[in-house]
Amino acid sequence: MNNSLAAFHPIKAFFFDVDGVMTDGSLLVTESGEFLRRMSTRDGFAMKLAIKLGYPIGVITGGSSIGVEKRLTLLGVSPIYSGVQIKEPVFLEYIQSSGLDPTTILYMGDDYPDIEVMPHVGLAACPSDAIPEIQRICTYISPFAGGDGCVRDVIEKTLRIQQKWPYA
Repeated sequence: MNNSLAAFHPIKAFFFDVDGVMTDGSLLVTESGEFLRRMSTRDGFAMKLAIKLGYPIGVITGGSSIGVEKRLTLLGVSPIYSGVQIKEPVFLEYIQSSGLDPTTILYMGDDYPDIEVMPHVGLAACPSDAIPEIQRICTYISPFAGGDGCVRDVIEKTLRIQQKWPYA
C-alpha cells in the first residue's frame, strides 16, 4: 500500500461492495425481522455526481436488501449484483460484457469476499476499518471508515485529480 494519488489518474469507473463500504457493516434487526443499514448521503452525492459526469458505478454485494437496491437505483448505480457469495466470476463476466478496461476500474471492498476481485482492477481500495488482509493488498486505504465517507473520498479524489470536481 502506498496511497499514491497517481493511481487515481487512469480511473474511469468504480465498483463497490456494500456492507462495510457503503455502510458501517452493522445491521439493525427489527422485531419483525427486517435488517436496516445506514448509508452516507455524502457518499450518495458523490456517486450521483460521478454518474452524471459519465463514470459507471457498479455494486457487487453478498447481501440482499430491497431498500439498498432502491437507494442505489435512485442514485443511478448500475449494475447492482446482490446476493453474490463468490464475487470474482460475476465481476469478470461484467468486465467482459461491458468492454471496460479493468485497469481503469477502482474497486473498493473491506472483507474476505472482496479479495479475489482486487487483483483484476487498476486500483484496489478499502475503507480505514477494512480487515488487515484487505488493507495489505490495497493500493489505497481511505482515511474514512465504511459508511462514513470512504466512497466519497475515492470518488472525490479521482474527480479532483482529473480536474472534474466542480467545487472549489
